[in-house]
Amino acid sequence: MIQSEVIYGLLLPFVGTTLGAAMVFLLRDGMSAWVQKLLLGFASGVMIAASVWSLLIPSIDMTAESGGVAWLPAVVGFLAGMFSLLVFDTLVPHLHLDSAEPEGMKTGLGRSTMLFLAVTLHNIPEGMAVGVVLAGAMSESVGITMAGALALSLGIAIQNFPEGAIVSMPLKESVKSRWKAFGYGVGSGIVEPLAGLVTILLIDLLQPILPFLLAFAAGAMIYVVVEELIPESQSGRHSNVATIGVALGFTLMMMLDVALG
Repeated sequence: MIQSEVIYGLLLPFVGTTLGAAMVFLLRDGMSAWVQKLLLGFASGVMIAASVWSLLIPSIDMTAESGGVAWLPAVVGFLAGMFSLLVFDTLVPHLHLDSAEPEGMKTGLGRSTMLFLAVTLHNIPEGMAVGVVLAGAMSESVGITMAGALALSLGIAIQNFPEGAIVSMPLKESVKSRWKAFGYGVGSGIVEPLAGLVTILLIDLLQPILPFLLAFAAGAMIYVVVEELIPESQSGRHSNVATIGVALGFTLMMMLDVALG
């Protein structure tokens, strides 16, 4: 039976995305450039800190406790996560917010759909990260507590709020409907609880490779930060604002993880 804390942990990031997407109903005009840069930077900082404190450090601690080579699963998992997202990024057709040229395999999909796929693509590792940490907490693995897992879920939920808004606001113009734009924003976030739930349901099979999976999720998240979030936040004007956002996001996630973990 899945604990209530686990249900909260799975749903928190999705709630963050949904609330952010709902900004399409509250903001009449598009989001100003400097606010968007700040929020992109903030999301980057949260994901970097979460990758270190919630994923890589527990991976190393678990392996050391079991008597293995402490750094090995962390290194292999991290690189595997980076490479996997690189493959997906190369194959899946998608379009970034500030780009006119789609990436991935050539397709006849529309701009709105490819924007949706771009965000969905990098929400998968976030969902997996939450699921792996929650699964680790349920199995009482070394270095992972339920409070720490909920801290990760809360941190991702906080960074998903601006992410949901950044997705839905530009789509409002292309789909000519606030409700459709809201639906795209919400839909991009539904993969997170689904990915997390699948991971938890498979915990008995995945337990032996949990340190690897933690590092894998970290590698996938860092790939998203380096490939997408930071370049988008540093392009054009207001790059200094984005840097401040990184500092704020990193600090907040670090505080949550250390205080609650």
